[in-house]
Amino acid sequence: MRTGRSGSAVVLAGALALGAFAAPSAQAADTGVTVSNLVLNKGKPIVVGTSAVVTPDFTYHLSWPSGIKIMDVDTAPFLYHDTTAAKGANEGGIYTSSVEYFEDGTHAANCDGELYIEPRYRLDSNNDATTWKIAVSVHIFGTDGHLKSQEYLTGFGSVQVKRAGKATVDASPEPVAKGKALTVTGRLTRADWVRHAYTGFGGKSAKLQFRKAGNSSYSTVKIVKADSAGRLKTTVTASADGYWRWTFGATATTGGATSAGDYVDVK
Repeated sequence: MRTGRSGSAVVLAGALALGAFAAPSAQAADTGVTVSNLVLNKGKPIVVGTSAVVTPDFTYHLSWPSGIKIMDVDTAPFLYHDTTAAKGANEGGIYTSSVEYFEDGTHAANCDGELYIEPRYRLDSNNDATTWKIAVSVHIFGTDGHLKSQEYLTGFGSVQVKRAGKATVDASPEPVAKGKALTVTGRLTRADWVRHAYTGFGGKSAKLQFRKAGNSSYSTVKIVKADSAGRLKTTVTASADGYWRWTFGATATTGGATSAGDYVDVK
């Protein structure tokens, strides 16, 4: 049976973002709830820019003890790092936006939902581009609406949260005579979560790639290392009409990026 819980979960997530995750320590206890098969963002790293909200999805299986109704159980996956799960749940964590429960009638349910990452609020240091641990907050409420028990379930692995990257390209002159020099420039940048802007990705190497007009795939022409400001510049020989682009792969802290192709007409 499908149980519509997403509305109440949204309210809960808003409270968690304000630090209302915690209950008095005397109420912390084993809830008897188990969570398994938790998959976050389809197992991929989470890449976040400077302003756009990112909502990684998740799924998991939930079971709870007999004598407890599903409406009395609240579970919310969250992320934390460099602290304990309990502290991470209350400050500095990445929290749930919504959870929906699909009850199967045996004190169990399949669940899905989303985390909510607003970079200007949740990520305030570039050191947040690191490995985050995955945990689940569990709250059990009584029929009177008061909290009976809570705990933080851990052991669900981790996920890498990365700064978004960008690449630009400009090839000139346009048009260019066949056999003449073509200068290809560009810049590599990545999200700076302190300045809320994209800043130069200095020292990063990028591939210069070319796609001949009429072809569907790019091939790598050379590899160039960006200067300290992330700027790229190289010279090639113009041989055919086509598109030029820069591309670089992901690192431990930054997502990869590929520029749009810049078309050059060769006369």
